[in-house]
Amino acid sequence: MTEKRIDLRSDTVTHPTQEMRKAMASAPVGDDVYGEDPSVNRLEAMTADLLGKEAALFVSSGTMGNLASVLSHCGRGDELILGDQAHIFTSEQGGTAVLGGVYPRPLPTSPDGTLDLDLVAASIRPDDQHYPRTRLLAIENTHNRSGGRCLPVEYMDAAGNTAHSHGLKLHVDGARLWNAAVALNVSPARLVQEADSVSVCLSKGLGAPVGSVVVGDADFISRAHRMRKILGGGTRQAGIIAAAGIVAVSEMIERLADDHANARKLAQGLAKLDGIVLDPEKIETDIVYFELHRDDITPAQLSAGLRENGVLLNPSGGNLLRAVTNLSVSSADIDRALDAFARVLDSDAVRAGDHVRVYG
Repeated sequence: MTEKRIDLRSDTVTHPTQEMRKAMASAPVGDDVYGEDPSVNRLEAMTADLLGKEAALFVSSGTMGNLASVLSHCGRGDELILGDQAHIFTSEQGGTAVLGGVYPRPLPTSPDGTLDLDLVAASIRPDDQHYPRTRLLAIENTHNRSGGRCLPVEYMDAAGNTAHSHGLKLHVDGARLWNAAVALNVSPARLVQEADSVSVCLSKGLGAPVGSVVVGDADFISRAHRMRKILGGGTRQAGIIAAAGIVAVSEMIERLADDHANARKLAQGLAKLDGIVLDPEKIETDIVYFELHRDDITPAQLSAGLRENGVLLNPSGGNLLRAVTNLSVSSADIDRALDAFARVLDSDAVRAGDHVRVYG
């Protein structure tokens, strides 16, 4: 029997659980564009309740969730303040500008994933015909490119207060908000208490095959419905996939602590290997970024060697690589992965691999 591959490329690579498959097979459905799909309606109500908001909208992806949210807050020519390492800015094809005419104002992202809120306040435009109108602040929690770092409750509250005191709305890209809530031991609702809109993913750490949910007040969700439609997101019997999302938010949130423990274990093991540089103390959730500093092997070669040893992991630019623990990776798998790293790094012959960028 072939030993299973250990896939550390992302937490999007998992397959639906048996409970999800059963729920999908038996899901009651209707036409969601008419608001008649009971499974979609149930998922939306559950997610709104979990996040402490009035209403919710099921969308096909996190990118659609973020884009529909920005377009619901901003009109053409309005300005969005966000981090220069935010997923919305780096990895969503500039959709806010391309499709919405919304002008992005990127600010420097701190190593912990936060933005300097004094700089945010200073960057808000005065009411002047020469400037775009600043309408929205967007933050990301957890922050992907900062290594899955959690933005704490105090910062989330302060970001909301900064936005609201200047007449802005606050959107939270919460693709991995569930991870932040578990790591911080706080309810998801408390974490986004000051947010006007939040997009959360079902198909990352929670293991559902597809989908995200946007939450906010009823007026915002009404606007987001229209934006979802124009973006091609009006689906029909979507309850078949929403059913997996119901299982995800019902059963899969607390188990994220296992992914976090495995990430820390991986980081601690990697830090002991020659040429690998990272600080295990900075690993807070399921994402492990590390640098490779060796003259005899490149990140692409390391990735290729790992693949030959049954471990999937891609370079992330320069000397940087990223590993993401997930539902399909056990503690024993981490041991196997670390053994593979040691073998490849000790090998005299490592074949070159292709450079693959990481987006999700």
